[in-house]
Amino acid sequence: MKLDFDGIPVELGPLETSNLGNLLSTYLDCNKVIIVDENTHDACLEYLLLSFPALQNAEIMLLPAGEENKTMEVVFQVWSALLEYRIQRNDLILNLGGGLVTDLGGFVAATYKRGIDFIHIPTSLMAMVDAALGSKTGIDVNDVKNAVGTFTAPKAIFIDPTFLETLPAEDIFNGFAEMLKHALILDEPYWMRLKALNNDAELIASENILRSIQLKKEVVESDPHESGRRKLLNFGHTFGHGLESYFLSRKPIDHGHAVALGMIAEAYVSFKRKALSFEAYQEIEHVLIAIFPMPPIPEEAFEEVMNHMKNDKKNAGNSINFVLLKAPGSAEINAELSEKEIGEALLHLSLLARNSN
Repeated sequence: MKLDFDGIPVELGPLETSNLGNLLSTYLDCNKVIIVDENTHDACLEYLLLSFPALQNAEIMLLPAGEENKTMEVVFQVWSALLEYRIQRNDLILNLGGGLVTDLGGFVAATYKRGIDFIHIPTSLMAMVDAALGSKTGIDVNDVKNAVGTFTAPKAIFIDPTFLETLPAEDIFNGFAEMLKHALILDEPYWMRLKALNNDAELIASENILRSIQLKKEVVESDPHESGRRKLLNFGHTFGHGLESYFLSRKPIDHGHAVALGMIAEAYVSFKRKALSFEAYQEIEHVLIAIFPMPPIPEEAFEEVMNHMKNDKKNAGNSINFVLLKAPGSAEINAELSEKEIGEALLHLSLLARNSN
């Protein structure tokens, strides 16, 4: 399956039958660098190297795994290594990994020598349906998610669901959160389909991955630089990033897990504001709690979580912006919440955690 995603060729299917080999042949006399983390180094790199002889002499850049390593310190180390290997502006970087690798690797490529070409080969469900799509790169600063980044497009994206066989169940659910987000903001029939899935194999079926890609494509192409409609994709992310940043220096939770908690919180506020029906809210909460554990959120943490939200890159002026639901498949952007509403939503999450333990 081939798509044009805002001018970027995206292929969904087996890597060895993709156009990657032809694309690599256009960089025949160039140096090639493959950026991996500890997980994809062990589980995915050999398959890539054996499938494409043009990569046999590629330099391998190994990143430490985990969101806590998406920092300027790690970026500086990669920049330094690229200089040591004498990588030039006409060379090529391939980012083989999940959201950490595509976010950080894309940022490295976008900024090194004012930008060199790069290709994304996402290996996690999260990266396949979200992180690798949309031309965003980014790193975290002082525990603030993606505080520094660029809008820079890769030359191509190759999505091979075979890589998902290397993932533990919790990593599959990490990506499932973003798929549920796509459904809740844009496509009620897709929401109905996803909530009825019975197992991991059904979840990672190509038609579900494709539907999420199509939904994100539709939004991104209508608003490439997130000035309006693309903000819909931030549903669950304002609360989610605040919680993810809070837990980062304690017991980190995955991005998708944090987004799921954020979707519960933002759906709760939607219900309290009478924008979303109680029945719809109850169903959303039930579906998400059945999939994602509810970590304890002590009341003394609320102020810190709120402070992280105030640093969120989506804000304008002194307001904290949220996406609220009107119904499954329909949402509104630029909703400003009072600190009282934010506190009540965090308290609701805290009580859900207590009741589930």
